[in-house]
Amino acid sequence: MESPSGAVHLQPQHQVSVRVKTYVLDTNVLLHDPQSIFKFEDNNLAIPVEVLEELDAIKSEQSTERGRNARRVHRILQELLPDSRSMHEGVKLPSGGTLSVIINRYLVENNWSSPAMQRLRATLADFTKKDNRIIASALFVQETYPPPTILVTKDVNVQLKARAVGLEAQDYLNDKVPEAPETDSYPTLTLDVYEMQRFCSEGEFELPADAADRLYLNEYVLLMTPEGKTMPGRYFGRNTVRRLRLPEFVKAPGGIPIRARNLEQQFFMDALLDESISLITCFGKAGTGKTLLSTACALYQTCNDNSCYDGLSISRPVIALGKDIGFLPGSLEEKMKPWLQPYHDALEVLMPSKPPKELQFANKKTGKKKKKHDDSPSAGSSSYHGGNGNGGGLPPMKPYERLIKNGIVEIEALCFIRGRSIARRFFILDEAQQLTPHEVKTVITRISESSKLVLIGDPAQIDNPYVDSRSNGLVYCHNRMKGHSLAAHVMLSKGERSRLAELAADLL
Repeated sequence: MESPSGAVHLQPQHQVSVRVKTYVLDTNVLLHDPQSIFKFEDNNLAIPVEVLEELDAIKSEQSTERGRNARRVHRILQELLPDSRSMHEGVKLPSGGTLSVIINRYLVENNWSSPAMQRLRATLADFTKKDNRIIASALFVQETYPPPTILVTKDVNVQLKARAVGLEAQDYLNDKVPEAPETDSYPTLTLDVYEMQRFCSEGEFELPADAADRLYLNEYVLLMTPEGKTMPGRYFGRNTVRRLRLPEFVKAPGGIPIRARNLEQQFFMDALLDESISLITCFGKAGTGKTLLSTACALYQTCNDNSCYDGLSISRPVIALGKDIGFLPGSLEEKMKPWLQPYHDALEVLMPSKPPKELQFANKKTGKKKKKHDDSPSAGSSSYHGGNGNGGGLPPMKPYERLIKNGIVEIEALCFIRGRSIARRFFILDEAQQLTPHEVKTVITRISESSKLVLIGDPAQIDNPYVDSRSNGLVYCHNRMKGHSLAAHVMLSKGERSRLAELAADLL
């Protein structure tokens, strides 16, 4: 068809059934999951040409996950849409639906006769914004194809604006876990007094088949008597629950002993100390001990002569996986330190560095009367500083800093993890709820034999605008991996940092 301006616009020729939906995909959906094109079953997909423009601007990001995904989408579209006619008329997808690229004729011809476009122009008049142009393209599809038309976007604000102009919009649901009733409790199994005594003495208990069917492998349970006595256990499959076997405490070299303060922390320690478990997911609010316990158990094992781990690796997302650390000065450890300060705090607690008492008293006596020449090391303090290998005058090296210097503790940047093979390491990934499922998959597939990966975070505290409590990588990983012999999951709900921190976490 030829417009008054002379431009030629091809009308989609493929058949659209009224029994299926037409989904218009936003850019962030394709960046989130390049394979999303094949995950809408027999429905019809429409990609606005503005999406291709946004992908083109992102594809040059060489070292980021977004750039890689943009290039993957380009390759997929190039294979599916090899020429102009197939792009406009649409092609059949292996899933049974169709795919086409949409050019909004109303914007090209500056034609506002459509009621939908008039409504859009009255509410979202700035069409220099790509989001508004994508919404306009979705409205064009809504008028061109039989209903229903749905805009799929992971941007909550775009969803709201689309609904405001009469367009149905929803999140990308393929990688969302099913909704489940919120609960912070563990399964409870009721035993009589004699069964509990046998469980405590023999260390295991055989469950009835109907009770075992409700549990998954490596799930933690509470065994309870009618009188209220409880005992923690773990389901090992084959209808068997076994008692936890934990050391009295764990301790880093030269550090202080750390003990579990509640049953949930006992579950966490059991999973952390079990070398047969390669993946742990842990949910917990602030102050429940996620960071401290995981670090303590990691150092307890890595510094053991019989351990299968050569060291501890620590990381967390820097805003999001794949983001460049930037042009901060210093080494990788110095760049990552602001993001990993909670682990420096935990290491300081586990391995405190206190100078000798006589040096403390000397500092107190002379603290208010320091002179410039006092900066030089005195005879009494040179041996203390020199004993740390730093030379006179330099502050003493903290115990955990020696572990970092010797490579026992490593700071990992997630943007450099692709292509690596992490062997014989105890890997802790904090704030995992900020990652997408694809990003968590990228990390897990880097873990080699004899390594352990611990994903910890709070699904209720998410700053990433493109994931939520049901679609973030931590929750998604737990949902897909539970029941496998290599994986375990723990929930921590009781705060142990302080009474004030617990009160704030619950009320504020």
